[in-house]
Amino acid sequence: MRLQVKGKNVEVSEQIRSYAELKLGKLERHLNGPTRVELELAVERNPSISANNVAEATIWTKGPVLRARESSADMKASIDQLVEKLERQVTRYRDKRRRHDYPAPGQASVAADATGVDEGVPIVKMKQFAVKPMSPEEAVLQLELIGHDFFVFRNADSGEVNVVYRRHGGGYGLIEPQ
Repeated sequence: MRLQVKGKNVEVSEQIRSYAELKLGKLERHLNGPTRVELELAVERNPSISANNVAEATIWTKGPVLRARESSADMKASIDQLVEKLERQVTRYRDKRRRHDYPAPGQASVAADATGVDEGVPIVKMKQFAVKPMSPEEAVLQLELIGHDFFVFRNADSGEVNVVYRRHGGGYGLIEPQ
């Protein structure tokens, strides 16, 4: 497991770094294959927020991308809560995958392309991510794991890029190109 620890408004001490490595290392036995973990530690500067020590992690695995964020008054407590949340996500993913017997996702990679955008619309953030072939059901599972409102994926059956999204009235929608 490759761990990258970053600090935002805080200097990451060697003690905190080794504590994070120890705690996040426990996740490695649940995850199969090499993984990349990015941990961002931050201190909110708003004095009215008592839980101002924030730990946020993103884990790239062969399957889903896991994300979690926790905050508390103590950085070590934030890391502990974060690891507990990530363990629940990994366990839920493994159980659902075992129950539905999904095929292993591929490793196709697509970079975000910002060409053809009107210059009057400012793009404030760009992301690049791997678009993996999977079924729409597996994409919904991924959507639930990362906690977003939509998820972009390559449909394993058609090879086309699709989007699943959470509908306001409940349930999920699927967008397919013509």
